[in-house]
Amino acid sequence: MTSSKETRLTRWFGRRPLRTVLRLGAIALGVGATGWLLSVLWPEPDRAAKEASTKSEAMTNLAPFPSAPVMVLVVGIDANQLGESSNQAAPLGRANADALLLLRVSAEEPLQVLQLPSEIAVQLPGSDSPTSLSSLWQRGGVALLNDAIQDILGSTQQVPQRYVVMPRSALRSLVDGLGDVDLVLDQTYQHNDQSQGYSINLQAGRQRLNGEKAEQFARYRPTPLDNANRRNRQQDLILALVDQVKDSSVISTLPLLVSRLDDELDTNLSRREQLSLAAALIASPLPVRITQVPLAERMDNQILRQVKPDQTLPLWPQD
Repeated sequence: MTSSKETRLTRWFGRRPLRTVLRLGAIALGVGATGWLLSVLWPEPDRAAKEASTKSEAMTNLAPFPSAPVMVLVVGIDANQLGESSNQAAPLGRANADALLLLRVSAEEPLQVLQLPSEIAVQLPGSDSPTSLSSLWQRGGVALLNDAIQDILGSTQQVPQRYVVMPRSALRSLVDGLGDVDLVLDQTYQHNDQSQGYSINLQAGRQRLNGEKAEQFARYRPTPLDNANRRNRQQDLILALVDQVKDSSVISTLPLLVSRLDDELDTNLSRREQLSLAAALIASPLPVRITQVPLAERMDNQILRQVKPDQTLPLWPQD
């Protein structure tokens, strides 16, 4: 007969809890285990090129494309800046990973984006109760998040080679540095939360959002159970950002923007690698492919969610 603890592990963390325990126990290895492989992706930098007169030349001069698709884990945290002791959000506490994305970037194929719901329930070894995927950022940073994500997706063949941790200030700087983004809003958003120092007042229709307004749009969640709609809004913002990056008038500003963001992001991407991925993104064909990890139906008012059962693994095919 299966014990209650074994049943709980299977319910919350999939059909292979033992493998999960072993893999999460090795969080010290994390994403660093694959870092040495990255040297084959980027060739040595060329000599500085003259100012490009066409978009194609501008992409080439920005940085050489990676020689193979690169997967990047993007962690959007709810703190305003890196290293802050409080997230100044709700619930108040240490920073959580509010937005989790896997990006597959290649100059030869459309950008692929996988949204990982932050409310996916996971059960860590030694814990009596499940916790959210977003909270793993507090406990073990990128390494623990990466291991948990691999287990959820059922994929060990392709793992994120690089990561980017983005606080709210970095999102604002990114949007402002790109010159604002265009969005068509299907409704008016008005909300004021003095406890978080958060407010939003955006009218329906076509809007051009600066960094502050883009942050408001990405964060908006009228109730703790409204994560799905917030992810949909974040999809709209992702598409708008990609459009802006692909604008030929922005290309020449990207080196300076990467430099400005250096102190606001935590990443193991070098500046040259960031520019290489930007060049690949600009060259990549449309449309952008955005998918989400499928969730089981919500039971009552539970906040934690389970992955939809009986899914074919891996959940995010790469080809």
